[in-house]
Amino acid sequence: MRAFREAVEAGDLDAVEALLADDVVFTSPVAFAPYPGKAITAAILRGVSQVFEDFRYVREIGGPDDRDHALVFAARVGDRELTGCDFLHLDENGLIDGLTVMVRPLSGARALAEAMGARFERIAQDAAARSARPDRGLGP
Repeated sequence: MRAFREAVEAGDLDAVEALLADDVVFTSPVAFAPYPGKAITAAILRGVSQVFEDFRYVREIGGPDDRDHALVFAARVGDRELTGCDFLHLDENGLIDGLTVMVRPLSGARALAEAMGARFERIAQDAAARSARPDRGLGP
C-alpha cells in the first residue's frame, strides 16, 4: 500500500495511524497473541520506529486495487541486521484492518523482542492514553 509505505518512510506516524481501521489487528513477529485495536497498534508502530535503525523498504508486492499487500524491509536493531515483511490487509473502506509483521534471522528477531520488551510498558501507557482521548488517539 503506497500511502502506508510513504508515511512510514517519511516518519509521519500520524499519517500511519490515520490509515489504521479502528478494529485493526496487529500480529507481532515476537509475541504469541495478536494485539487488537487502533490505539495499541499505533503505539507499537511508534515504539518500533524508535527501535529500528536504517529502516528502508526494498520491495512492494500487490497492485493498487488489491486488498492484500506485502512490503519487504531491511533494518538494524543495535548490531543485528534483519529483513522483514509487513503484510497488510485493507477493509472495504481502504483502511488497514490487518497488519502482520515477520522478521528474520532469529538473532534479529531476538534483538527486536528485547528492544521492544524494554519499551512495552511505555507503549501500553501510550495506547491507554490514546484510547481514552475523545479524538480516538489521532494526532500527537
